[in-house]
Amino acid sequence: MGTDESADQSLPSYGEPPCGGRPMEGGGGRAVGAVAAVAGGRARRAAPRARPRPFAPPMAAAARDPLSAAGLDEADEAVRGTCEDASVCKRFAVSVGYWKDPYIQYFVRQAKERKAPEINRGYYARVHGVSYLIKAFLKKTDCNCQIVNLGAGMDTLFWRLKDENLLPRKYFEVDFPMIVARKIHNIKSKPPLSKPIMESHSGDSLLIDSHSLDSSRYSIVGADLRFSSDLEEKLKKHNLDIHLPTLLVAECVLVYMTPQQSANLLKWAASTFPVAMFINYEQVNMTDRFGQIMIENLQRRQCNLAGVEICRSLDSQRERLLLNGWETARAIDMMKVYSFLPQADVKRSCEHNILIYLLEGTHEPRSHSNCLLLETRSQK
Repeated sequence: MGTDESADQSLPSYGEPPCGGRPMEGGGGRAVGAVAAVAGGRARRAAPRARPRPFAPPMAAAARDPLSAAGLDEADEAVRGTCEDASVCKRFAVSVGYWKDPYIQYFVRQAKERKAPEINRGYYARVHGVSYLIKAFLKKTDCNCQIVNLGAGMDTLFWRLKDENLLPRKYFEVDFPMIVARKIHNIKSKPPLSKPIMESHSGDSLLIDSHSLDSSRYSIVGADLRFSSDLEEKLKKHNLDIHLPTLLVAECVLVYMTPQQSANLLKWAASTFPVAMFINYEQVNMTDRFGQIMIENLQRRQCNLAGVEICRSLDSQRERLLLNGWETARAIDMMKVYSFLPQADVKRSCEHNILIYLLEGTHEPRSHSNCLLLETRSQK
């Protein structure tokens, strides 16, 4: 999911609002989105490593105690609200031609106002960067694999992969039960969403209720990612196969969890699947002024980044994976991801941005920097 509009509007920010599955708007702003791709091998029991010193940015006192200003329910509600923010940003970028997604219109309203070019460009880089890694995994496994999209929100990847004949053996989505209920309602009420699920389904019955959907190729599960034992139980009820090569995707999700909660989730993934890859898109460089502004604005909405201490650098993101059972980890920022994108598309998006700037009378485009791509292998 895309760019955080809670950051100061005078500064560029991309991505989605972050946890249980919410976006932390981030495509590539100063301190925002990190594309983290964690590539899998097999999980291993990692030897003990020296733990990095706790990170305590000057602005993060409240962030380290995400429930100090609001109760758990209120904090979770603020995180759930970011799903709408990110989805609206994505739909706008699609509507002005940054990429094609014929399905997002069925999940989210059109934006009431034009989004800044930096936001559109950040989402463009993020969507293409993450999609590239997902498709590489699918091709490497000849689609004989499963995908678990953690904190999927209103994501449309299942439908887009079906259109490209790239569906895995099974595609799972997990999010807060309230988000899942809304998504299932949209699917049931809109034939362009329900028909592809029926077309890909085989077997006697397709199970669906208010908080879960289970077909032979696609499942949606309502669960709290902070409790991995409950998550595993629910996924197995929907026929998760731990022996299949597994791709786990988390876009601005872990940052809404405490470091211990995200560590537990990563350990669970590393120890559960013999062959796995983990893609994590998340913030880095959160100690600078842009990061402070974003955190402060989110806190005003009672939405705290409980895991911000891990987001201080690419190294800290890599270290988290290595400390929690993954054998290798790589990270790159979104500027580098942007440089890898097809140059014809990049040129077109730049020209489009300049046109919008001229129409809106805004300043010269600002440069964007820190986001992250991680690749990690684990081995038993």
